[in-house]
Parts: sequence; C-alpha cells; structure tokens
Amino acid sequence: MTFNQEQSIGNIVSKFPKAADIFQSLNIDYCCGGDRSLITACNEVDLDINEVLTQLNDYYNSLRTSAKDYTTVPLNALINIILQNHHAYLYERLPLISKLTTKILRVHGNHHKELTDVFKVFHQLKTEMDMHLIKEETTQYPAIENYLKSNNKNDLETAVKIINELKNDHSEVGDALKKLRDITDDYVIPEDVCEMFVKTYEYLEDLEQNTFTHIHLENNVLFKRLIALYETSA
Repeated sequence: MTFNQEQSIGNIVSKFPKAADIFQSLNIDYCCGGDRSLITACNEVDLDINEVLTQLNDYYNSLRTSAKDYTTVPLNALINIILQNHHAYLYERLPLISKLTTKILRVHGNHHKELTDVFKVFHQLKTEMDMHLIKEETTQYPAIENYLKSNNKNDLETAVKIINELKNDHSEVGDALKKLRDITDDYVIPEDVCEMFVKTYEYLEDLEQNTFTHIHLENNVLFKRLIALYETSA
C-alpha cells in the first residue's frame, strides 16, 4: 500500500489504524476532521506533505504484517470492538476522572486557577458522552443487529437516520477534548503538585487518545459503511 496526498485522513486511518499515532503527534485531527484530504490537513498546520507521506509509508511498511484494515471487519465484529475497547473504557474511566478532577480542584485550585475550567469542561464532556453511549447502545447498535439478522431495510434506516445526530455529538466531544488540552497547556505537569494531580492529567490525556480512536471508528468506518449499505440495499 502507498498512501497519497489526495486520500482522506479517515480513509488512511481506517486502512492503517497505526497512522493515528503519526497524526496525533502532528496535531492533525483524524476523527471529526477525517473527511479532509491529507494535503488539506497538512496545509492547515503548515506541514511538508512529502515528509508526512514518507513518514506514513515507512511506518506502514515497517508494520504491514500486523496492520489491521477495519474497512473489512464484519459490522457485528466492528461494533464489538467499539463496545469492548471504547464504551467499556468510558464506563470505567469517566466516573474515576470525575472524582479526580473534583479532588485536585479542592486541593490545588487556589494555586492553579485553570483547574476550575478543567472541572467544568470535563463534566460537560462527561454528560455529553454518557448520553451519546445511550443513543448508540439503545438505538443504533440494536438496529444494526436486527438488520444483520433480518435483512430488513427499515432496521438499517433506523441505524442510518441517527448518524447526523451522533456525528454532531462527536464534534462537541472533540471540541471539548481540544479545549481541555488547551486549558492544561498540553497536559504539562506543574512542579508543585501531588501524584493525584499527575494521575488526573495522565488519565485525561489517555481519554483523549481513546476517544479520538473511538470517534474515528464510527465517523470514518462504521457510519460510512452503513450509508453505503443503505444506498445499495433493495
């Protein structure tokens, strides 16, 4: 495989998930902004397209035997991957980070005023994500499962109709995660804080990475496959 500058970022990550490591390091949005071409994304952040392509292709060639192409994974298996790797993660991490952001605000808030904004933005994010998971697990995923069993286009239509709403949720979540990174100055750890503060920032940064992958799998793989299936179904 050779990637090119006209490919969309989402398509590249769908076919080569480890490309997300490179895009993350280059501050390229590959989830909510996955429809943009690689050349457009590079121009936005003033990157040399040839250097980025070389980095991508070299990385792919070094890992090609283990690269996983999510565009070929069966839909039910793809949903299980999302549930196991991302939904389960959120159910465990969101309440934990909620407690931690509350504690460090109480302990360090007087000397680190940014923690008030961290607390507010995170809890807005948590509320949005909690509602989002409910929509997926009670509406879209059951509709997909029913369609795979019955081949009834009405079930597929239910799964497709909610896509725009879910994508809007993704955009709000992505914006909140970017805001948290900005508030925390890229999660730089101050010198006068405790281990709990350090752990909170580590968890927030890990949440960002996991959620970006989560959004990518839905926006750029699952949703596109559902729409294509709906458009070609009888």
